[in-house]
Amino acid sequence: MSKRIPALTSRQVMSSFPKRPKDSHKGQFGTVVVIGGASGMVGAPLMAARAALKLGAGCVHVGLMANNAPAVDPMQPELMLHPAAAALKLTGMDVLAIGCGLGRDLAAQKLLHDAMNTNAALVLDADALNILAQRPDLRTTLLGRNAATVITPHPGEAARLLGMEIDEVQADRPDAVQKLAQKFGSSVVLKGADSLCATRDGKLHVNKAGNPGMSAPGMGDVLTGMIAAFIAQGMSADDALLLAVHLHGAAGDELAKQVATIGMTSTEVTEWARWLLNQWA
Repeated sequence: MSKRIPALTSRQVMSSFPKRPKDSHKGQFGTVVVIGGASGMVGAPLMAARAALKLGAGCVHVGLMANNAPAVDPMQPELMLHPAAAALKLTGMDVLAIGCGLGRDLAAQKLLHDAMNTNAALVLDADALNILAQRPDLRTTLLGRNAATVITPHPGEAARLLGMEIDEVQADRPDAVQKLAQKFGSSVVLKGADSLCATRDGKLHVNKAGNPGMSAPGMGDVLTGMIAAFIAQGMSADDALLLAVHLHGAAGDELAKQVATIGMTSTEVTEWARWLLNQWA
């Protein structure tokens, strides 16, 4: 696979990362809204939102579904927290990331439907993908959008979206990721070892960065937040996806080299991704 599909490099993924003018302000770097966090899963959207903030988004809002959701994130008080339905009504959002800890009940399905009817770029992860698989009618809505969409399935989610078995997806990952891009009109990353990215123009890229230590909770949430951050800063959905995927894996590699592989956490990967982005920039 690696001989046929070009591997991402830091030089390539940084080529379209925008430089910041000296007289810049937060309004120039976009507004991200992250929605999810059903009962027992509030941490997922918070990790995504923290990643979006630390990778450069100008403003980050979080819409939480849980009835007992916190009003502030004590670890990251810069985040603005709202009830999920209220967050969808915010004006001026550039990117909407939905799915992290969302759940699949009727309330979650309505939130996803309403999210698809906004004008913001969409990043769909986790339960948003599971709902999309069980609600084929939403695909029509997704394909009718003008704004860009990025989907981020792991092999199990990809299998559900394609109506296949996981073994079939893994047996021909390039074919699976291309089918996903075509079926949903989206930029796609098929996660896993040697993650595959399919851009909307039909090109494939493989990410060789990353290591087994990244098999840990929350890594997908962090990646979702990173993608959203880069779109908010003005990158195309394709370019944002490629940068986020490669940087995410490379940050995990730096963490493994400097600290540890066993016991790696997604929160640490966010910190190393911020550090590494600044080195590359």
